[in-house]
Parts: sequence; C-alpha cells; structure tokens
Amino acid sequence: MLKSGPNIALPSTAQAVDAASLGRHFGGGDDLLSLWIAEPYLALAPPVVSALQDRAGLGWYGHETRPESLANGFWAWMQARHGWDRGELHTVVSPSVGTSIGVLIDQVTEPGDGVIIQPPVFTDFKPLVTSNERRVVRNPLVVGDDGYGFDLDGLEVAAADPSATALILCNPHNPVGRVWTAGELALVAEICARHDVFVIADEIHADLVLEPHSFTPFGTVATPSGVRWAALHGPIKTFGLAGVCDTLVISDGDDVVGGFESTSSRFHLTRNNVFGLAAADAAYIRGSEWVDELLDLTATNAALLRDQLPDPMRLVELQGTYLAWLDFRDLGMDVPELAAWLAESARLALSPGHWFGREGAGFTRMTVAVPTQQIEDAIARLDQAVAGGGS
Repeated sequence: MLKSGPNIALPSTAQAVDAASLGRHFGGGDDLLSLWIAEPYLALAPPVVSALQDRAGLGWYGHETRPESLANGFWAWMQARHGWDRGELHTVVSPSVGTSIGVLIDQVTEPGDGVIIQPPVFTDFKPLVTSNERRVVRNPLVVGDDGYGFDLDGLEVAAADPSATALILCNPHNPVGRVWTAGELALVAEICARHDVFVIADEIHADLVLEPHSFTPFGTVATPSGVRWAALHGPIKTFGLAGVCDTLVISDGDDVVGGFESTSSRFHLTRNNVFGLAAADAAYIRGSEWVDELLDLTATNAALLRDQLPDPMRLVELQGTYLAWLDFRDLGMDVPELAAWLAESARLALSPGHWFGREGAGFTRMTVAVPTQQIEDAIARLDQAVAGGGS
C-alpha cells in the first residue's frame, strides 16, 4: 500500500534534484518542506520501476521501433477505467503535452489569432500561445462558495470574435481541481462549434479523479456538437513519468492527426526513447493497482487538509488531480507578502497561485501525492505560522 511501508518516500536522489529549484524559487534551506512540483513525491509503481531496470539491464540503447502495443495499451486502459472506446479515433505520439499544444496551435490557427484560456490555469498555456505569435484571450473561471465553474457567457462572447480560433481546455483542471461534468463540457463544445473554435483538451490528469466524480473525455461530447478537437493524454502524471514517457494526441479528424504527424516528421519530434516505451507498456498493463492506491492516498490527504487547515485557510473542494488548491485570501496578504510568509514563516515550498494567472492571487497549490505524514507536517507548520502572528 502507498500509505505505509519503507518505500513510500521520495527517493533521496529526487530530493537532491528538487533542492536546486527550491533555492531559485523559495530561497532554499534544509528545513523547507517541498510540496510544489506536480508529481507524486512517492516511490513509483513497482511494475514500472522493474520494467525500467530490466530495460537498462539489456545494455543496448539504440533506435527501437515503436510497437503498436503503446497505443493499444492506452486504449485498453481507457476502456477499462473510463469506458472510452477507441472506435474510429486517430492516435499519434508526441514528446510532451507542451509540444502537442504548441504544434496544434501552429496547425489550427494563424499568427495574430486569439487563443482562449481559462485561468487560473496551468502556467505553460500562456507562453505557448504567445511564443507562437498568437494572442491570449482570457475567459477566467468563476469562483464561488461551491468552487469553480466555467463562465459560459464570457466564453460565448470570446468565441464569437472571428479572430479567436482555438480554446485550450484543462480537463480535469490544473490547478483548481475541478472535474468537469459531461453537461458542462457539452455546453463548451456547443459554443465552440457554433463559432468554429478548435478545442485543444489537455486531459493529462484524466486518471486522477476522486470518487464520486468521474472523468468525461471531451471527445465523447464533441462529436454530437460537430466541434473540431484534439485531446492530449499519456501516463506521465498518472505514474510520475514526465521525465521518461511520451504523450498521445487523439482526435476524430484524420486531417488533425495527419497534420500533426507531418509537423512531427518535419522537426523529428517522435524519435523513440526506449525507456519510455518500456515504462508506458508496464504502466498501462500492470499499473492499475498502484493507481488505485494513489487515489486512496490523495483522498485521505485531501480530507486531512479539509478538516485540519487552520482558520482562516480552506481547501477548495478537490475533485481531481493530486493538486490541492488552497484559499489563503482571508489572511489579508498581498502576493509578495503571502509568498514570503509561506517560505519564511511556514517553511513550505508551495506553488503561488498567481503563477497560474492573476485570478490565482491569494491561493496556493500543494501537491498531496505524498506520505500522509508530510501533509500532517505541512498543517502543523501552517498552524505554527498562524499562531506566530502571520495572520
């Protein structure tokens, strides 16, 4: 089980790698508790680790033909866990989610076009738009006592502008932890279809959904609306393999996948990593039990934060991902003050909310895919910091 046992903690080598980032972003220090990177701070799935060790033991690391089992294993996984059938959908490999978004923006929009994002949202979306010489169109989420939702009226207005030609959708949403319902996604699809806005659905956290919620692939609601779309998937967040594995681009349009393959070929974006092939195969075939335990641990840690965070802090309901979105607005601190207080008084390295857009000011993101003792430690540090007069 992930909740106990000698191998739960993050390996010491990974802690050393993180230490360099801690110094740059948070001032460093041996007693700083790092919970900011969107990865599991855990020993990873034994079948995956074993597969990587076995592959390394072969002693030959040259070019290897990508087997059909990569896509087949993914689709068997999606069918078993989410009821999503491959059907006539097209699948192509991409090195990363960022690569996929960048290529798709280049492929389906023109320089100067508007690309809609819904902040607070994953930090890389905005630079991917601007580096492609496109224009960021902001359609912020709305937040209330019950959490976050889409601003559908605002999306209608943004999408109606003829120069806005694409939307980057985060499903489930990083960092706010929303798992969008089929009904919500269908409304987004209808708006985008009505205005001919291409939807790029980042669904890399699809497997990380907490009960009683369930993941709805955007592709399942896209077809009835007629919207053009592509979805991004892969094992990298589910299994903590962002430094090893490729990702996947999925669409119902042969022109979308064909265009992506053409660009990939032109820039040699799909050269194989033999370790990534071994890891992905093992993850999708033998990793289900580990993921179930990860979800149990995430739910346990989220409940601990919900029940024990000191006033006036609160956890925004966590429906999906292993990234807790914490509301510190009632502390009454501005952005620099809150960041300094967390690092210097609480000795916590958390992702400041403003990294995800100005709508994130007053919030912070905490990775909860960690041993429960670390969440208890984080709560104790916040308790002590508040008691020390931080509020």
